[in-house]
Amino acid sequence: MTYIIKGSGLTIEDVVNVARNHEAVALDAEAVNRINKCRAMLEDKIEAGEIMYGVNTGIGEFSEVVLNDDQVKDFQKYLIYNHAAGIGDAMNLDYVRAAMLGRINVHAHGNSGIRLEITQTLVDMLNKGVTPFVCEKGSVGASGDLAPMSQIALLMMGEGKAYYKGELYEGQEAMDLAGIPVPGLKARDGLGTINGSNVLTAMSALFLYDANNWLKQAEMAAAMSLEALKANMGPYTSKLHEVRGFSGAVRSANAIRRMVEGGDLKSGKVAHKVQDAYSMRSTPQVIGAAHDAISYARSQVEIELNGVGDNPIFFPEENLQLSGANFQGTPVSLPMDMAGTAITMVSVLSERRMNRLNNPALSVGLPAFLTKGAGMFSGLMLSQYTADMQIVEQRILSAPASVQSIPAAADQEDFVSMGMNTAIKNFQILDNAYGVLGIEFMAAAQALDFREYSFGKGTTKAHEVIRRHVEFLDIDRPLYNDHNTMKDLVKSCEILNEVEPLIKV
Repeated sequence: MTYIIKGSGLTIEDVVNVARNHEAVALDAEAVNRINKCRAMLEDKIEAGEIMYGVNTGIGEFSEVVLNDDQVKDFQKYLIYNHAAGIGDAMNLDYVRAAMLGRINVHAHGNSGIRLEITQTLVDMLNKGVTPFVCEKGSVGASGDLAPMSQIALLMMGEGKAYYKGELYEGQEAMDLAGIPVPGLKARDGLGTINGSNVLTAMSALFLYDANNWLKQAEMAAAMSLEALKANMGPYTSKLHEVRGFSGAVRSANAIRRMVEGGDLKSGKVAHKVQDAYSMRSTPQVIGAAHDAISYARSQVEIELNGVGDNPIFFPEENLQLSGANFQGTPVSLPMDMAGTAITMVSVLSERRMNRLNNPALSVGLPAFLTKGAGMFSGLMLSQYTADMQIVEQRILSAPASVQSIPAAADQEDFVSMGMNTAIKNFQILDNAYGVLGIEFMAAAQALDFREYSFGKGTTKAHEVIRRHVEFLDIDRPLYNDHNTMKDLVKSCEILNEVEPLIKV
């Protein structure tokens, strides 16, 4: 199947399919017409000697410097050289591919003024598996993700480096091996390739996809813990949440209630308290708030994915060019700071339930630290330490990056979004979240093995999946293998994929 790039309608799922699953892409015929029409207008303006930012002027603090005809020819090359100034390890290839897709979708609007050959080259690179080597760090998330996007743009000149069939090559060699002609850069082509917040938006799209899958598993782990702790399931009645009105809480309560349906706790065969602790009773409100935060962030990211993030922007119908700041990453970085914080918040809640499973004063009859040999064995005592360490790191990373602007470019660029910092730290938060949730899953499965009543169909299936990978802790053993196995299990979504079909309405 081929995804047709139109400049509109690009969803987070589309980004995942292209970036990770290597779905083929093609430019819509109308998009081709728009790109060519805009380029023709730009060339007419160049011929007429009209002054245009980044075309026949310098950029940033040098925007008042007008270039002569000879300088215009070489300016795009030196622009890319100067801005390919990142640092650090290679960015994940799916991040780079997603950024390329996003940039193509910007071009498809026909407002960027670049040549069709540039956009088509990006399409060919996606389809043939040529992925530029891009350093992870260097963008401040305004004037576009200039440093990482410039490493992509180097390939337009046959320079830089790129991965092809699992190997890293010099840029020209990678393009030659894939049979992709190098288009070179002419007026506007360089800036039109880099001048948008495409990397931080691409990373945010992938993060939101993964975060949504993680949140759904957080509900599954919560349900397992609630059944093991003999929770009062009254707080999971849909009507309770509908009367307040938050859609995320309604969704979360329903998901958890469906997990335990068919079990003795839900049917009233197991005695429970009149009112449980907050970490049990307010789970729908907390995870629901995270769902709502993720939903809002998604709406903003998809606006950006389908908008014209560029500078200047050309309007062929009016024969007009406007210079502004549509590259500014704040509309994405602000909600994405909130999205990362939401994952940390739910991780804290997960650890609190795990604590109740371990603590004999709180666990409603479960053995201390979920071991049969208390004293001789310590059970899951140290698992909580591991979860706690990860949560502290999440909390540190949850400080918002969007308020951390440092002026640059001689104060011409005196407020920047720092959205790449947000994107990078969000994946670090999520990496820890996989570990924390894996530990709750493991503890809940251990606790359920001590109970002698039947569990809901969702809980039963989740327990079954966990036991394929981690055995019951009968006597103490080194737990790092179990922790890493559970982390990988959560990341793989195997539990989600097997349980979700059972509990869907």
